[in-house]
This record gives sequence, structure tokens and C-alpha cells, in this order.
Amino acid sequence: MRETLVLNASFEPLSTVSLRRAVVLVMRDKAVVEQAHPGLRIRAATVDIPVPQVIRLCRYVRVPFRQRAAWSRRGVLVRDRHRCAYCGRKATTVDHVLPRSRGGGDTWLNTVASCSDDNSRKADRTPEQAGMRLLTEPFEPTPADALLLALGLKDGSAAVPEWLARPA
Repeated sequence: MRETLVLNASFEPLSTVSLRRAVVLVMRDKAVVEQAHPGLRIRAATVDIPVPQVIRLCRYVRVPFRQRAAWSRRGVLVRDRHRCAYCGRKATTVDHVLPRSRGGGDTWLNTVASCSDDNSRKADRTPEQAGMRLLTEPFEPTPADALLLALGLKDGSAAVPEWLARPA
């Protein structure tokens, strides 16, 4: 099951949490279920709640403005939709366009998702030196884009739900 989206009291997306954490927030009356997985429920002796897909906090949480999305290996794989930037097959690793040994680092613009075969073939070279070309250019997602990508709402396959399109 995917992670649960957490909305602020004002309906703005804040983050994602595990299903377990989402249930704890609902059980402690710190959040309410805005959207649930159809037909799925969590039941116990004294509990019967829908399995949350989206929860909304009951109290507004002030969050400092983030100008940049934090880089992570998982974030790169999600940004590139788990597709190799060199051949388009399923990606399982992250490749540095400019290798670390040559001054490249862990940044959004220097990393791409890669299959292990292409990552090994490219080795400690630039794509040009290895005779490989990038099918897609790396980009830095905004914090909001990174959250939507992680939830699978930005790839065109999932429609944006009506609760996310609510006016503030």
C-alpha cells in the first residue's frame, strides 16, 4: 500500500506518512480521514475505521517555506519514474552524470535513474565519453512537485482528486 498523504488543516499538502502513523494520528483525534481506500477497513475490538489514503490535520501546523526539494536516491527514482535515463528500462540505481570522482555530487541536476547494466557500462565516465546519450535531462523538482511525484499524481496516469483542488 502507498503511503498516506497528510494535509494541513488548510488542505495544503504537507508530507506523506506510513499507514501505521496515519492510523495513530486518526486514533488520537489529531487528524481526520479525508479519503479512504475503497472497501478497506481497519478493525479491532473497539476500533473500526476506513484505511486512510489522505488525512487532514485538525490543527494548523506552521511550516517554514522550503525553496528546494531535498535530494535523495528515492527522490531521483521517483522523479524519473523508475525508468533508466539511458535505455528506458526499469531503473534500480542512481547514476551520477558527472562522476563523483570528477567533481560531480549528489544533486538533482547531476543524478539520473539508471538500470544496473547501463550504470556499469558508463562506469566512471561522462555519458559522452561512454558513447551514451540521456533520453531525458535531469531537473530539480519544486517541493510541491516532489510531493506530487511521490504520490503518483504528476505522471498523468492519476487524476488530481477533488480534495486537492479545493480552494484555500
